[in-house]
Amino acid sequence: MKRFGLIGAAGYIAPRHLKAIKETGHNLVVAMDVNDSVGIMDSHFPNAEFFTEFEQFSGFVEDLKLQGEGLDYIAVCSPNYLHLPHMKFALQNGIDVICEKPLVLNTSDLHELHKYEKAYGAKVNSILQLRLHPSIIALKHKVESAPADKVFDVDLTYLTSRGKWYLKSWKGFNEKSGGVATNIGVHFYDMLHFIFGEIKHNEVHYRDEKTSSGFLQYERANVRWFLSIDANHLPENAVQGEKLTYRSIDIEGEELEFSGGFTDLHTQSYERILSGKGYGVEDNRAAIQTVDVMRKSPIVENPTTPHPLLSKVK
Repeated sequence: MKRFGLIGAAGYIAPRHLKAIKETGHNLVVAMDVNDSVGIMDSHFPNAEFFTEFEQFSGFVEDLKLQGEGLDYIAVCSPNYLHLPHMKFALQNGIDVICEKPLVLNTSDLHELHKYEKAYGAKVNSILQLRLHPSIIALKHKVESAPADKVFDVDLTYLTSRGKWYLKSWKGFNEKSGGVATNIGVHFYDMLHFIFGEIKHNEVHYRDEKTSSGFLQYERANVRWFLSIDANHLPENAVQGEKLTYRSIDIEGEELEFSGGFTDLHTQSYERILSGKGYGVEDNRAAIQTVDVMRKSPIVENPTTPHPLLSKVK
């Protein structure tokens, strides 16, 4: 039975990690979050230690190590800008990491992680769960089976409404979240790279605090993309769930259906990691480079490859 710590226990994604740790038969020893709304822990690991200050958490973890009862893994579910320092802490203590996406905000941070892995002999694993989705795997096989010179035309649209709280939280600050394209889109860019190969061209057509749009050219696809948290962009057929959401990936007129099937993907990710088959630092490079460029690129005015929804914001 592996011994886990978790940073970011009050966050949106933490319950999936708690569930995955439990379903894979392991134990959560300690968790921390600056917020104390962590009652969800009672459903999984009621006996786990909990701290609201990182200094308390780090001291507890280091004491465990001295007692010969060190942690095997730390799951990092903290805000995006804290992923790197929290991973460094784990690696310095010889503890493997399981980190939520985006792994880091900047391409240069990947080099830092490599240095820490080498220096301390611990490993970074990341959650790239779309790579495990049956519909995504099927599309990857379809692309690989197509003629080698076939380049697919793709429209990616992801609209997910967020309330006024969003821009007042850490997610509304580019230096903390990476902006909309990073915060809600990085897993899509990893998916596109996973299916269509290396990225060849990256241009941004629109970028503000709620919406981003542009064009990506991969080895096997030309992709027009549009991401937004602005409810005004939602179509009438948006899906009602925790929030109104519209998600579409259109490949030459054929819709990729992957709205379901997410329930167990974190558990599957944990199973892969625990068996030594997790996705590491380099597996994240393409997506991190993609959003890094998007954040810093000048806006292309009057683009020749606009997403159909770009006219709504222009």
